Amino acid sequence: MKELSLNILDIAQNSIKAGASNIHILLNENEETLIITVRDDGCGMTAEILERVENPFYTTRTTRDVGMGIPLLKLAAEQTGGEVTITSVSETDDPVNHGTTISASFFKNHLDFTPLGDIVTTVCTLIHGAPDIDWRYEHIYGDNTVLLDTKQMREILGDVPLDDIEILNWIRQSLSEEYAAL
Repeated sequence: MKELSLNILDIAQNSIKAGASNIHILLNENEETLIITVRDDGCGMTAEILERVENPFYTTRTTRDVGMGIPLLKLAAEQTGGEVTITSVSETDDPVNHGTTISASFFKNHLDFTPLGDIVTTVCTLIHGAPDIDWRYEHIYGDNTVLLDTKQMREILGDVPLDDIEILNWIRQSLSEEYAAL
């Protein structure tokens, strides 16, 4: 993928399909590194699936025979000297505390570092596509943080749906302003 934000979109869509009601996207960045973490409370993966998830010729999808999201993320991270770690607890193994965490680290000064890309559009697309999920987006860069928490937004907005065009435009504008201030 040409932008890491597209990898984030793919991983978060997997979290949605896993039935997650809470998805936390955390970007922790400094001058030298970028660590992307996506954590969800979806159904999780069994140990057997977790062993095979990095294989591009394995997928749980029924629409195609390959799953490239995680293998492409792993390749992008490893090309910079980074790595991908995946932990998961299946709902079968723990009916209360289940879910998946995917973390990818990148060395930004490496020639093969893939740019983050349009993360604001990615976040807006995810909220628009799954407005009932509690999304927490956090991008920490040194001492600065860009933060969006839809649970807090719901407390303020009440019954206004998050996929309302005015709300999505406000989210886009708010995130863009926060990034401009960095």
